[in-house]
Amino acid sequence: MSRIGKMPITLPSGVEVKINDANVVSVKGPKGQLSQQVDPDITVSVEDGTLTVNRPTDQKRHRALHGLYRALINNMVVGVSAGYVKDLEVVGVGYRAGNTGQLLELTLGYSHPVMFAIPDEVKVSTSQEKGKNPMIKLESADKELIGQIAAKIKSFRKSEPYKGKGIKFEGEILRRKAGKAAAKK
Repeated sequence: MSRIGKMPITLPSGVEVKINDANVVSVKGPKGQLSQQVDPDITVSVEDGTLTVNRPTDQKRHRALHGLYRALINNMVVGVSAGYVKDLEVVGVGYRAGNTGQLLELTLGYSHPVMFAIPDEVKVSTSQEKGKNPMIKLESADKELIGQIAAKIKSFRKSEPYKGKGIKFEGEILRRKAGKAAAKK
């Protein structure tokens, strides 16, 4: 058995799970509603506040899907009950971040500001404290979507290893390089 796939998912209070005939699992909670299409071979059942995912055989394909769908459904349950947060830090002299509703405006050393429209499912906020780097905070119930949005924002100016300028996750440790001066000796 898959170690991840065989673990039951406990449903927190206020979270409803519905499984329809087309094998679509819908999870509804205080933070929103998410749904996921599940492979027809995998069975999902809800009993006494716990959700279990089962597979028909020990084929390699079934073993892979077993853990995958259990993890995806668990991410949906956590998302609609607690939600997910990603904090991004903008590092660099003159680098700024601001938002007007769902439109994120980044000044990243280019000749023009970078404008990025955030989907409605993700809540965005920016902050700038004196003496600290600008911060971008993303909140959503959908773990996959918030990860994609954070990766796209990071791709506008990747952190470089010499000065550390760019966009990085809060607490992310960059591997720094010495530069030309160290090689002259």
